[in-house]
Amino acid sequence: MSGTSAHAVRLQELQRRVTRCRRCPRLVEWRERVAREKRASFRDEDYWGRPVPGFGDPGARVYVLGLAPAAHGGNRTGRVFTGDRSGDWLFGSLHRTGFANQPTSVRADDGLRLDGAFIAAAVRCAPPANKPLPAERDNCLPYAAEELELIRPEVIVCLGGFAWDAACRLHGLRPRPRFGHGAEHRIEGGPVLLGTYHPSQQNTFTGRLTEPMLDAVFARARKLA
Repeated sequence: MSGTSAHAVRLQELQRRVTRCRRCPRLVEWRERVAREKRASFRDEDYWGRPVPGFGDPGARVYVLGLAPAAHGGNRTGRVFTGDRSGDWLFGSLHRTGFANQPTSVRADDGLRLDGAFIAAAVRCAPPANKPLPAERDNCLPYAAEELELIRPEVIVCLGGFAWDAACRLHGLRPRPRFGHGAEHRIEGGPVLLGTYHPSQQNTFTGRLTEPMLDAVFARARKLA
């Protein structure tokens, strides 16, 4: 078995463990309640309602780290950043910069493939108000640590300050380098951290984050990787 194939098998095993996780009672209760009650526009759909594993190329050189699944996005579809507005922005940019075969991500079986990129969230369950507690983050970060150990990326693109802080924690960076859009920090003996504002509606509707800004970060990630 090749190294990449072995990594793919181990990543699949990790993904199965992630989907069975019940470490955080508050998150378990919330994600399952959302899946039962649903949003009116998705009332005929079966929600995933479990932790959402990472997704992408096992041989990726670029690891994209987000905050957490959206209650009616990844928590509904079962794939990270799939079925919500943030995902529309993220996968559109990944497509334009050559990491994705298509610009949209609406459901887990829509044919989307990533080449050279792997996407995960610092917290794998949808949190109330999109705000995980510190203990919930700490419970979940070992999953990202395992992915990083298996994938060994050259670049970690951090979507927002929460993901930047999580990546710094994973690598024991003290003092932590300052986050900002386009922030760049090379870890000695490790990957380069790249920061971007999160493609949330709060940022994209207000123009704080534009498509060219996001594309520039992924173009830089491709160059570094």
